[in-house]
Amino acid sequence: MKYKWLAAAIFMAAVGAVVLATSQKDESTPPPETDSREQPFLTDDESNNIAVFSNVSPSVVFVTNTQFRRQLFSLNVMEIPKGSGTGFIWDEDGLIVTNYHVVYQANKITITLQSGNSYDAEIVGVSPEKDIALLRIDAPGEKLKAIVLGDSNSLSVGRKVLAIGNPFALDTTLTVGVVSALGREIKSMSNRTIKNVIQTDAAINPGNSGGPLLDSMGRLVGVNTAIFSPSGASAGIGFAIPVNTVKLIVPQLLNYGRLYRPVLGIETLTLTDYWAARLRIKGVAILSVKKNLPAERAGMIGVREDRRGSIHLGDVIIAIDDEPVTNEDTLLSLLELHEPGDRVKVTTLKNEKIHNYEVTLGSPE
Repeated sequence: MKYKWLAAAIFMAAVGAVVLATSQKDESTPPPETDSREQPFLTDDESNNIAVFSNVSPSVVFVTNTQFRRQLFSLNVMEIPKGSGTGFIWDEDGLIVTNYHVVYQANKITITLQSGNSYDAEIVGVSPEKDIALLRIDAPGEKLKAIVLGDSNSLSVGRKVLAIGNPFALDTTLTVGVVSALGREIKSMSNRTIKNVIQTDAAINPGNSGGPLLDSMGRLVGVNTAIFSPSGASAGIGFAIPVNTVKLIVPQLLNYGRLYRPVLGIETLTLTDYWAARLRIKGVAILSVKKNLPAERAGMIGVREDRRGSIHLGDVIIAIDDEPVTNEDTLLSLLELHEPGDRVKVTTLKNEKIHNYEVTLGSPE
């Protein structure tokens, strides 16, 4: 009995020592703090959107178009904001690409980078027929992150695309959608047709114009240029000029300040409905040919007047390299596929007979 009591006492003393040691350890080492907030779960698509926006947004700029206006009574000249849009950095030399209609009739253009720094821009060249303008700012190269160019020919309907822009002057906004259609045609400010346009349902609102349309790798595949909407806001139908077209235009604007199109050396005459119905053709009539230029050297003739004062049509161009020419727009579009020095077959209708001319295209003046 005495030994049982002694064993119990020893056991109780041991338990007390353990409890005391544990309590001292707990007091000296507080438990680690835990964050009760749950970490957000991101889908692969969300992670991709965030990564593309983070990588590309430094290449996107805010474009402000300002015009000068003289006050009626004081005759002081004021700067009046005409509009704003989006652009993107083409290279570290300060070249900026945007839409032509964003800078149309501007007396002053200001480019604001994502850093908040603003610079006055000069116009290097414009192409109203393609709605593209090339600007330049004098900014340090380390502040300029050029956008990565993609390949618009690799697009297919259903591919994911992302648009970054400044809709309604709300800078650096991201919208996401898909390629809805390819090969669309839209009209530019000069009433020329822009071909092979990308259609997307990524929201494009006023102010997005001139901004980049990107693939899921963050590469430029188009320049957002227009929307189709009765209300003027996004209705899920937006259009972008393909980057492969822009790749051809930018060097021409940089070197010549305009689209460098080979010439036939003619003045054109749009056929009236009367003549089109009478000749039962659609084409471009030659009003006159310019001396020592390709059309004259090939033997083409324009409108002429006989001794009685009657007017007679000369050559009416109906095809270039067997591609139909229905109006001046299609004629210019076909010529833009070539360079000065290329030989083309020009098919005309003259005196109700088909004529084919082999013409070497000339350089623009």
